[in-house]
Amino acid sequence: MNKVILHKLLLGILALIVIIAILLFLLIALLTNPVPTSVSALSIDLPVESVQVPMEENSLVRGWLSYGEPGKGVILLAHSMRSNRVEMLSRARFLRDRGYTTLMIDLHAHGETPGEKITFGSRESENVLAAAKYLRKKFPQERIGALGASLGGAAIILAKPHLLFDAVILESVHATLEEAINNRLKLHLGEYGSLLSPIVLFQFSFFLDVPITELDPISQITHLNAPVFFISGTDDAHTTPSEVERMYTTAIEPKELWIVPGAKHFNMHTYAGKMYEERITEFFEFYLQNH
Repeated sequence: MNKVILHKLLLGILALIVIIAILLFLLIALLTNPVPTSVSALSIDLPVESVQVPMEENSLVRGWLSYGEPGKGVILLAHSMRSNRVEMLSRARFLRDRGYTTLMIDLHAHGETPGEKITFGSRESENVLAAAKYLRKKFPQERIGALGASLGGAAIILAKPHLLFDAVILESVHATLEEAINNRLKLHLGEYGSLLSPIVLFQFSFFLDVPITELDPISQITHLNAPVFFISGTDDAHTTPSEVERMYTTAIEPKELWIVPGAKHFNMHTYAGKMYEERITEFFEFYLQNH
């Protein structure tokens, strides 16, 4: 191979790398873009009160409050990535039927809660903190639980200070952001997709302006200081069962783990139905009503 051909080959490889980096940069920009949706005017079959939870910097977390029976407990419901509080309606319905009060919130840059970009738990955890303070003030005699799916679960774990909740359920929550990115790259680009992980992680850090490791739920799970119930699916390729099992092993007692046969990375209530309702009710009843 002469020098001219080698030079052209190297230029071609370099151009390919640059193109891939630009495409990944644009993809990450798309993933971090806000997903505003007007949901407060929706007609739903659950009596709710629209609420605005105050935050620092004159910001607000918007949500729905559904009242249950006094003394039964209050539960914060936090949705998954690129969704909004509507995702949690089915859970709120069956929990209300069992007497629980629920607060469904739109996380940062989702639904009707403002935000310039999705931050994968950084700002979303501040929403959870604000919601927990709101509930403690509004329902001082009640024990308070939280249920979060994917991003919502990560936000619950990352919320500081800890000691916010009396019981927590975490559905399909990744152990580290690096693994979450790796899994998605492999899903969309095959096994070689993970080779792009260092570039993506660097770009994520640039977009979010925080060290990636600060957004790793597993690094904070021991500080949760509440009974915790982990739920995952055997066929979840976005957050693998092994990740959730590591989270479970790392968490302090009391803790529970349910790996749902056949379930993937989507709404566990929709998939597991009555079994899901029974397991969730049993957990919250024990820790919110029997203490």
